[in-house]
Amino acid sequence: MKLALTLRAREVRDLLRLPSQARAERRRDRAGLPAHDPGSEQVLPALMDWLSLAQDASSSADGGVARDYSLINGWASSYPETTGYIVPTFLEYARRTGRADMRERARRMTDWLVRIQLPGGGFQGGKIDSRPVVPVTFNTGQILLGLAAAQTEFGTYAGPMRQAADWLVQTQDPDGCWRRHPTPFAAAGEKEYETHVAWGLFEAARIESGCGYGEAGLANVRWALSSQGADGWFPKCCLDEPAQPLTHTIAYALRGVLEAYRFSSDATLLDAARRTADGLLSALGPEGRLAGRFRPGWRPAVDWVCLTGTAQTAHCWLLMYQFTGEARYAEAAAKANRFVRRTVCIDAPPQTRGGVKGSFPVDGDYGRYEYLNWAAKFLADSLMLEMDLRGR
Repeated sequence: MKLALTLRAREVRDLLRLPSQARAERRRDRAGLPAHDPGSEQVLPALMDWLSLAQDASSSADGGVARDYSLINGWASSYPETTGYIVPTFLEYARRTGRADMRERARRMTDWLVRIQLPGGGFQGGKIDSRPVVPVTFNTGQILLGLAAAQTEFGTYAGPMRQAADWLVQTQDPDGCWRRHPTPFAAAGEKEYETHVAWGLFEAARIESGCGYGEAGLANVRWALSSQGADGWFPKCCLDEPAQPLTHTIAYALRGVLEAYRFSSDATLLDAARRTADGLLSALGPEGRLAGRFRPGWRPAVDWVCLTGTAQTAHCWLLMYQFTGEARYAEAAAKANRFVRRTVCIDAPPQTRGGVKGSFPVDGDYGRYEYLNWAAKFLADSLMLEMDLRGR
């Protein structure tokens, strides 16, 4: 009883120390999911405007995109990893809308990434001001996605793209796993979600064939699938807690397998993706809620939602619908996207208008009290694909 009272007193003390904006957001979220869905037509431009502000407001003022806006600490410095895969999102949105400013923003992001590329071709982990500065497999793979998209669009980034892809091929182990250059900002151990790195190699292979990029990517995906369970579970698929991985990292792994299928047309890869997609589908709540972490057997491990992972999973289900024609995937994706849209405010102050929180409620353990740039990016991607499929 005394311990419980002490813990409660500590919780109240910590809550009172929060800035008023953070306390207010926590109170709103704890009141429940907002009833109103603003709809994709309003949320998508708000997301892109927020990401544009995140580029302009980055505390490092370098052309990259701020990692987050924190209700406690304000704007963070630029995040190379996610700036890399935000580039294709801006280029796609520019193509859809004809907005030259969005295209130029993508170019600025890419120019900054080229400036910070390390001598061997890899890229650092963490934010631009994080230490140590060492090349990291995962971050390099995510930035490779941006370099490949920028090379396709502008035609001037072939050199940095090849350097990043070559570094990934050269540092891969014979069984397809990457073990030599882990991030210093996550727990040690093999990571099956690095199939998302393989995707970067597939994009490079589409531009530069005959360099072994596609083969290296497929080798990694097959390595990851060697330990996939019959129910689609990946046992080594988290930044910090493999026994209860984040929905975010599970979706990373699933997306890499789907992109391997898109690249190779190997039906066994689609079957493997189906197992994981169906496992996540079995855990979807009626409102589109997915737990932020899962335990084996697709049992929810937490009561908060990882909004990033929900948007990523929705996108993966939309790809499954594209590849299989099975309506259940499109229906699940629509529910999940609707859940995340309902958490997005489109009439808030600029720092949070169109932003996507790490967790719902905002004090969940992923991106606590933060609006994350990659959460907005993944929701934008998923909404654009859903709008395309709905239009067809």
